Amino acid sequence: MNQTYIFKERQYLGRDKTWISIRLILALFCFVAYYLNFDHLASRQLFFIVGSSIILVSIVMMYLLHYQTVVSANNIIIKGLWTTSLVKIDLASIEKVEKKPYSRFVFNNPVYNLHKNGKIRFYAGGKDAVWLTDRDGLVYIIGTMKPEGLYESILKARNTSKADA
Repeated sequence: MNQTYIFKERQYLGRDKTWISIRLILALFCFVAYYLNFDHLASRQLFFIVGSSIILVSIVMMYLLHYQTVVSANNIIIKGLWTTSLVKIDLASIEKVEKKPYSRFVFNNPVYNLHKNGKIRFYAGGKDAVWLTDRDGLVYIIGTMKPEGLYESILKARNTSKADA
């Protein structure tokens, strides 16, 4: 199954800088509490174990694939983590393509195929997203670390599919 694609991006679950910072601050708090807690041996060991666990989980999450976006000539395929369903967006049904910020909030939770208020969201990290609107008015919001590349590849794929038709 050697299919050619125009754009391919992998979004990893633990690589968002904001959440990495939060996890490291929590681990730092645990290690400071471990260092300052001289009297109670049991709670001191617990702080060390929790701090070490936070760092280990952060390392594992940095290599845990959340979803993969592939733009081919006729569609956009978004594959999720393990048991999530495959999402295939037909480029022929897309009316409008925009590159805008994902959200105005600083902290955004990673989501895959979240249906809410007529919008379907895909996000793992980054500030920008590509907003796709189809014929039915449904909006797909695809968060990306490479907004220019995804936006340009979608426009290129739409133009080539219109030229072929």
